[in-house]
Amino acid sequence: MNTRSKFVVLAFSGLAVLGLSSVAARAGIACSGDTCWHTHEAYDYPPDAHIIVHPDTWRWGPSEHFVYKEHPGRGYWEGGEWRAF
Repeated sequence: MNTRSKFVVLAFSGLAVLGLSSVAARAGIACSGDTCWHTHEAYDYPPDAHIIVHPDTWRWGPSEHFVYKEHPGRGYWEGGEWRAF
């Protein structure tokens, strides 16, 4: 394998790693009002649900008050109830 071939293989390997890492970056924290939950995929929430999706590293500030309520499956919290979709 010559130098040019090694460079091409290395470049494609690097792009593959970046591509796989972007899939993992889809996780986030979704919030409806003061209720938040972790998401594992990028969902399209209904516009009238008023869901805000934050990066997975998001933390609320010292004067903010949120609560985490986890739920399996695809959906969102609204008025204390889980709405599946």
